Amino acid sequence: MAGAGMKEIKTRIKSVESTKQITKAMELVSSSKFRKAKESAESARPYFNTLYNTVQDIAKNTSNSRNVFLKERKVNNVCYIVIAGDRGLAGGYNSNILKAVIAHNKLGTGKVIPVGKKAKESLSKRGYEVIDYIESVEKCVYEDANRVAQAAMEAYKNGEVDEVNLVYTEFISALSQEPKIVKLLPVTIDNTNTEKEVKKGKAAVQYLPSADAVLGYVLPKYVSGSVYGAIAESFASEQAARRTAMESATDNANEMISKLELVYNRARQAAVTQEISEIVGGAAAAK
Repeated sequence: MAGAGMKEIKTRIKSVESTKQITKAMELVSSSKFRKAKESAESARPYFNTLYNTVQDIAKNTSNSRNVFLKERKVNNVCYIVIAGDRGLAGGYNSNILKAVIAHNKLGTGKVIPVGKKAKESLSKRGYEVIDYIESVEKCVYEDANRVAQAAMEAYKNGEVDEVNLVYTEFISALSQEPKIVKLLPVTIDNTNTEKEVKKGKAAVQYLPSADAVLGYVLPKYVSGSVYGAIAESFASEQAARRTAMESATDNANEMISKLELVYNRARQAAVTQEISEIVGGAAAAK
């Protein structure tokens, strides 16, 4: 019995060691990808911030704009551009972003543009209508982000949806990532700093041929830039989350191996002690 128990423990140790090799390899791969993804996310932020500030400046200085993307209307249909991961094993990364969509969507259903396999799998099962799709977050380029942004803008312009929200994971640090939902359309004008800007003279800007024309040119680039920036942020967050999850899994495997080795050594000592007792008992009986 003791021999059979020792064999089972040894088999389990080998199994945990194999798992540990996989988690360690995934941790190293994620660490390598994370460094590049972090640089990409940080380099995309200034471009997005500049576009956002430009759109806000033009919108604030445009009275009675005819741009359809500035007009608020009753929300009967909603569209979400949801950025999740291409694969799992990243802790709560994918589940957190999908929970954010479900909690935010008071209508229960709507149209969706998933970015990443996990987003499409989960949302299509919940009855969301997929109107466009980017299969891989990692392989996504600006042209892909521009395509889905144009699809969302077209759906809004045609009245198929009344609101477009961008759902992604904001990269804060290697240990902290936060799901975030941003309303892309209609564009919400932030008037909190208007008075300060007037005092500084920022409001005295003339747009040629007109503010509406400039806004019509910049706004699509703002939406595309927002989507691409969110994809860069999300990919960095995914790699950071996966690295943390795999590091934790590797530590747990090491701890489990240590405990199993301790149990194995105790079982072996018990078996040796039993054999010695049997030899001593047999020798005594022979006398």
